[in-house]
Amino acid sequence: MSGRSLPPLSAVRAFEAAARHRSMTRAADELGVTPGAVSRQVRELEARMEAALFVRRATGLEPTEAGAALAAELGEALDQIAGAARGVRLRRARRLSVGVYGFFASRFLMPRLAGMRDSLPDVAVDIHTSANPLELTPARYDAVIAVSDGAPRSGLVTRRLLPIATLPVCAPALVEHGPADFAAADLLHARPRPEDWRRWLDHAGLRSVSAEGGSSFESAGLAMEAAARGLGIAIGIEALVRPEIERGVLAAAHPRIRPTKRWFVLQHLRRPSDAPELAAFADWLAAEADAMTRAGAPASVPL
Repeated sequence: MSGRSLPPLSAVRAFEAAARHRSMTRAADELGVTPGAVSRQVRELEARMEAALFVRRATGLEPTEAGAALAAELGEALDQIAGAARGVRLRRARRLSVGVYGFFASRFLMPRLAGMRDSLPDVAVDIHTSANPLELTPARYDAVIAVSDGAPRSGLVTRRLLPIATLPVCAPALVEHGPADFAAADLLHARPRPEDWRRWLDHAGLRSVSAEGGSSFESAGLAMEAAARGLGIAIGIEALVRPEIERGVLAAAHPRIRPTKRWFVLQHLRRPSDAPELAAFADWLAAEADAMTRAGAPASVPL
């Protein structure tokens, strides 16, 4: 198969600009070259086409009949080339920076990232985890996954993902013979959520049980690991620990689940409509969260 027989692109651009401006000088200004360079390129194209493309008059350039026809065709072709190049730039993956609450990242997001790459091959995401809510501000990242009441905020787009409801969890062996004895059990605490135990105990009608004492951990993930190893009972977020309960890694230490007004949400600053990677990631994340909720997470009913 023979290749295309094309005139030099530099000559094509010089001629098309000169025809559009009816001036070698203005074409040179557009292309960032000298008028002499444009003139040489036009003469090269005329030699290749074996036809005069301009009539040079005192008032400027006037395309010949052949020149006018060629200029119209080349203008459309150059517009198509420019459009194709612009489309490639828009489709090229831009890395999103996403700040994520650490426990959500380990229990929900990271197990799904491989699937996200299959579903969104043109979206690349850098994950930045933290247990400190002050670090998860939308101004620092393209988007954040944080804990919020889900209410609208000025200048922010907020999408609710998963409701936050808490329950106590432990190693399955600790509840083989019935619910745990919380007055005698070792309570495990996640320092980023210091009030979880007191709130759950009150909700479960166990107000006489002290929420003080017991081991404390820098993250909810470490508290869950300690619970799974039989070191005590930790407070988990139901939607995020349910897969581990279903696999038998953890067990509910009590049937009572405490609903809250809080949600895991995706938040980002309001951006122009030309942020396709962020929109695609947000839609994918919301769909995954909705699938998890429909699979069995209880609705969160505000107290």
